[in-house]
Amino acid sequence: MSKGRLEAFSDGVIAILITIMVLELRVPSGVDLAALRQVLPRFLTYVLSFVFLGIYWNNHHHMLHAAARVDGRILWANLHLLFWLSLVPFVTRWMGENHLAPVPTAVYGVVLFLAAVSWTVLQRAIIAADGGDSKLATAVGRDVKGKASLALYGAAIPLAFARTWIAAGVFVLVALIWLVPDRRIEARLRE
Repeated sequence: MSKGRLEAFSDGVIAILITIMVLELRVPSGVDLAALRQVLPRFLTYVLSFVFLGIYWNNHHHMLHAAARVDGRILWANLHLLFWLSLVPFVTRWMGENHLAPVPTAVYGVVLFLAAVSWTVLQRAIIAADGGDSKLATAVGRDVKGKASLALYGAAIPLAFARTWIAAGVFVLVALIWLVPDRRIEARLRE
């Protein structure tokens, strides 16, 4: 399989996930601005998840452009990532409909944590295929952002049982860390 085909497949899956999430948003039952209050938790959770899926889509694009080849290990690692991302609509709706209740918020964190783990697995599979001196390997380096994200997601899971708003704040923090595309990879691609 070519890199382009893998990227197109992944793009399609992520587009479907975003579509599923937006289709699950319900129109408020009232006609005034006060009616929006009832859908605000679901909408804000949707926005957060949309941003996360957008971040994965953007960085996935950059990572695959840095890859020299695709092998079976990369295909399976990519499917592993897409599996965890496919659960985002479910946990988004669960957390949003239950107004950041502890268990749905913790499960949302588990899905984000495992998506980040699978991202790391995919990244390492590409580096293993291309070699330790590849564009991706030199761009990622020690991957401080990736490790920090894993630690923050890991901390947010138990925090969801203490203060859900702090856990949600951690999710927002990780999104802010990654909102700007990974310039390390862009810089290596320009070289």
